[in-house]
Formats: sequence, structure tokens, C-alpha cells
Amino acid sequence: MKFQFKFIDKKQGSIKDDILSGLTVSLALVPEAVAFAFVAGVSPIVGLYGAFMMGLVTSVFGGRPGMISGATGAMAVVMVSLVQQGNALGAAGEMQGLQYLFAALVLAGIIQSLFGVFRLGKFIRLVPHSVMMGFVNGLAIVIFLSQLNMFKMGGEWLSGTPLFIMLGLVALTMAIMYFLPKLSKAIPAALVGILVVSAIVIFGNIETETVKSFIQAGGGQGIKAGLPNFNVPVIPFNFETLKLIFPFSLILAAVGLIESLMTLNLVDELTETRGSGNRECVAQGAANIINGFFGGMGGCAMIGQSIINIKSGGRGRLSGIIAAVSLLMFILFASAYIEMIPIAALVGVMFMVVIGTFAWSTFKIINKIPVSDLIVIVLVTGLTVIFDLAIAVLAGVIVSALVFAWENATRIRARKKVDEHGIKHYEIYGPLFFGSTTLFNSKFDVQDDPKEVIVDFKESRIMDQSAIEAINKLAERYQKEGKTIHLRHLSNDCIKLVKKAEAICDVNVVEDPNYFVAIDNYNRVIKQSQTPFN
Repeated sequence: MKFQFKFIDKKQGSIKDDILSGLTVSLALVPEAVAFAFVAGVSPIVGLYGAFMMGLVTSVFGGRPGMISGATGAMAVVMVSLVQQGNALGAAGEMQGLQYLFAALVLAGIIQSLFGVFRLGKFIRLVPHSVMMGFVNGLAIVIFLSQLNMFKMGGEWLSGTPLFIMLGLVALTMAIMYFLPKLSKAIPAALVGILVVSAIVIFGNIETETVKSFIQAGGGQGIKAGLPNFNVPVIPFNFETLKLIFPFSLILAAVGLIESLMTLNLVDELTETRGSGNRECVAQGAANIINGFFGGMGGCAMIGQSIINIKSGGRGRLSGIIAAVSLLMFILFASAYIEMIPIAALVGVMFMVVIGTFAWSTFKIINKIPVSDLIVIVLVTGLTVIFDLAIAVLAGVIVSALVFAWENATRIRARKKVDEHGIKHYEIYGPLFFGSTTLFNSKFDVQDDPKEVIVDFKESRIMDQSAIEAINKLAERYQKEGKTIHLRHLSNDCIKLVKKAEAICDVNVVEDPNYFVAIDNYNRVIKQSQTPFN
């Protein structure tokens, strides 16, 4: 795996664009990291540390320049149960759950890194486009629903004047982001929207919820802190601990990789470039390991912030590095100023992300795509909202695979003819696999066929063990009738699969000079030296 540090994409990005885009993303990261920390049941600073370390490591070493990683809700909902169970194991008054979380992150990071080292990231290619559409639609809805929580104060929905002020500021931010690019793209519209709305609130002395009030409402004190420190998780290193954290580590690793690789594919489409899934797996794993030892809550790629970055002009690694470093600067030096930013400005930015993320083309293609694809889109969208991304994508891939298997199972055909030598030919069309074996066997008339039968696989492929067994059983049926069956035009990969078959593989050497094969059948070695007609 080669690592090339290309911080700027010269074709599509610039230093100015990456810096401004990174600053915009860093502002949007603050409330997200804090909110997800509350979801996981940990301190806001743990969420901010997690976002900083995830963003920095993956921006420098990851496989997708321009993609942003940080603390995410998909992983936070898994963490909360582990934190609670860990707290229950601690002594009276001890909050031990956080230490178990750090240990689980280290193990999850190792799993993710191994996934990349063994080059398993390529399996993301198995995800169909219908699952991808369901994924982006589901995440868009999840992001939208998460922003609705910002309209609460002390657990109660805003109403009256506070609600109208909040809605007005959100609308103003969205309007700036919509109209400003039509006039100028010199500065990211999201950054302008945040700065303008913040200035109106601060200098106009408008009473509305800010980052500070949001943190305090969740029980936090603020975002000011020092640098993260190295610490080995303080937990018992025994089998009982492993039994507790391993299932959570496995789920965290799976959720993190699925969301990261799916986001990578989306960013690839937006930028018309291609990232490295395996490299991203290693980087995500390394970032989570570092989080476990330096007190962060870990995370994965963030589709919302990645889209903000891309739409704001960020293309190179520098944009992610600026976002991560700026977040750390906020924690160290500028917490008082960041805490003054109105939540409405950040909500407006995220609402525009929702609009840009949702695949609105879904409504246009409802009557133009197969019903099975439409079902998969709806299924993945719904499961993403109700459960989580991992379950949704897994279910979507399984359903798509079953549909594919069913459709291909009905496509196998057999053209039949008897040549001048009295030999019957079966020309097979379509793949032979577990789903098509029954239909395949029904094509043959063993009792009425002549003594010599040739099965031609020129337009077919033997795909799996079920196909081999089908051929074996077919050969046995012919042999019981005292007849001979030959297999022709098997490709090299098919021959490897069929070596255990009891049939004679008779390959036409003239048409397929590379397909020599000799198979011991009934203790006789049959060498390919003549045509089947001799």
C-alpha cells in the first residue's frame, strides 16, 4: 500500500479553498461532536477530542482527500450501552464505562486496520446503486431529525418568540447559502452564513440558543480544555473484559467502516475521482486506536461534514487538516468565541446539507426502475432511520443479492440439436449456480437421448459447488443409462471447480487451445488428443 501525501488537488482545489472550507467544517463539527458525546453518555470534551483526532489522522493518511471524519451518531448509539455496562462494573461512584469505551476503540481500530491490510475494502464494490441511494436518503433524514433536537430547550420544544427567532435565523442562513454562490464563490457560503448570523445575534443582542447554552443544557461546562494526554485504559486486562468489549468493538468497527466506505463512494461521485478504500480502512483504524489511548470517543467518516467540505471547495487533504487543527485551536484558545455562535446558524447549514444529500432523483425514477430496486431503496432508507447504517446496508445487500440470484436462476437456457454423427448437443446459456440447478437438470432428456451427449458451456459458467453437484448427478443419470456425457468449452476457472466432477471433460483444443485438462474417470486417464466426433 503506497502512501502519497498530496495535500492539494491541483486540478480541482486550491490552498485558499481548502483553508476556508476547513474553517467552515470545523465550526459545524463543534455542535455535532458535543451532541454525539451526550448521546454516548460521555463528556463533550471527549467528543471534541475524538473529532479532532479522527479528522487529523484520516485527513493525512486516509484514502479519500476531502472527506471529513469525526465523532458520529452511528457509533455513538453503540457506545452508550458499553459505557453504561462499564459504569455498572466500576466501584461505587466510579465512572468506569469511559475506560471500557477507550479499550473497545483500540480493539475496533485494530480490526479496521486489519480489514485494510488484508485489502478487504474492495468489497464495498458489492454494494448496489439502489443501496447507495437508500443510504444517502436515510442519512439525510437522520441528519434532519437530529437537527430538530436543536429546537428544544431543557427538553421542551421552543415556542412563541424564541421559536420564531430560531426559525428566522435558520432561514437567513439557508438563504445566504443559496443565493451567495450565484453572486460569488470566493468564500464558502456556509462560512459567510455562520459569520453573518453570528454577528447579527451578538451585536443585535438577540436572545437565542448558542453553542454555550446548548452545552450547558446537556450538563456540560464548556469546550475549553488542554491537549489530550496519553493514557492506557484503566481496566482489568482479563478474559471477562474481552468478553464485554469484543462484541462492541466488532460492531463499532463494522459501523465505522461501512459508513466511511459508503461516504468515500459518495465523495468519489461528487468529485469524479477515486479514493482508496483499503487505505481508508487502515487510517480509520489507526485514528480509533489513537482515540483509545488519548481520550477521544472515536468515530468515522461524516457524510454531512464531507458534503459541506466538498460544496465549499475543499478537495485536498489540507481542508481536513485545517478543520481538525482549527477544532483543536477552538478547544485550546477560542472556546469563548465559539460558544457565542448561535445554534440556528449551524442548523441552517445542516439543513442545506440535508437538501444537498437527499437523492431527489429517487422520485423521478420511481416508474423507471425495477420494483425490486425501488423496494431496496425504501428498505435501506427506512432501516437507516429506524435502526442504524450497518443493519440497513447489510439488509439491502442481502435483498439485492437474493433478487439477483432469482433473476439469474430463470435465465438459464439450453439449445438442443443432433449432429450428423448422431451426437446430441446441449448448448447452455446463462450461469449455472445454486439457484439455477433445478431448471438446468430439467433441460435434459436422459432416457431418450443417444449414446453420446455433449454439453457445451461456451455461453455459460459453472459458478459454485451446487453447480458441480448438478453436473455430477447429471453424469450419474447418463451413466446409469449406459451413455457418455462430455463437457465442452469450459473456461479455466470452471475447470478448476469441476475437477471433482465424475464426468469426462472433453474440450475442443482447436477453439480453446489453453483449456487442456485431463481428469481421471473410472481409473482411466483420458488425454485430449482428438475431437469428440472420432
